[in-house]
Amino acid sequence: MSVLTKNFLTVEDRASTPQSSWSAEGSALVAEALRRGARSPQRTRQTVSLRVHGESMLPALWPGDVVEIASCLIEDVHPGEIVLARREDRLFLHRLIAPCTPNGFRLRGDSMPGCDAQYPPEALLGKLVRRVDEGRGFSSAALSRALGILFCHCGAVRRLALTLHSRRKASADEFRNEFRNLESV
Repeated sequence: MSVLTKNFLTVEDRASTPQSSWSAEGSALVAEALRRGARSPQRTRQTVSLRVHGESMLPALWPGDVVEIASCLIEDVHPGEIVLARREDRLFLHRLIAPCTPNGFRLRGDSMPGCDAQYPPEALLGKLVRRVDEGRGFSSAALSRALGILFCHCGAVRRLALTLHSRRKASADEFRNEFRNLESV
């Protein structure tokens, strides 16, 4: 399966959500919640937590990461920021690569070979405000893009990084479960 077909997000919940259960209705709910916050008279900032599925933003964001997205207006975002957009009932969390214009904006995943097609201005839903596990990732867009290019063009490096990531994540989950078991004794 190509990287392009594996780029989507799901609403975060405590249980593991099967990827196939994500739907157009779910992305529409996320879009409406974020748009409502951006359009409200008080500009009340709405936030949603989403679980990343896909590899297009490696190494800044990894599959399984939980991110917080805040509603915003198009004038609130700047090149280099990671933003959430909706197209064809799918959510895309990619980096804004150029200033927004009245005709729309362009995004690119850090480990993608090229830019996404032009998005219309109304496709912008929000911007990344934090990763729930703040201790990881790259804050430098340039470093993230450089490593992303390596992941894009070298499948072996990408597979190795993903394997190490899944092992680290499994080990951390196992440790948390053992700790919970000790607490309940």
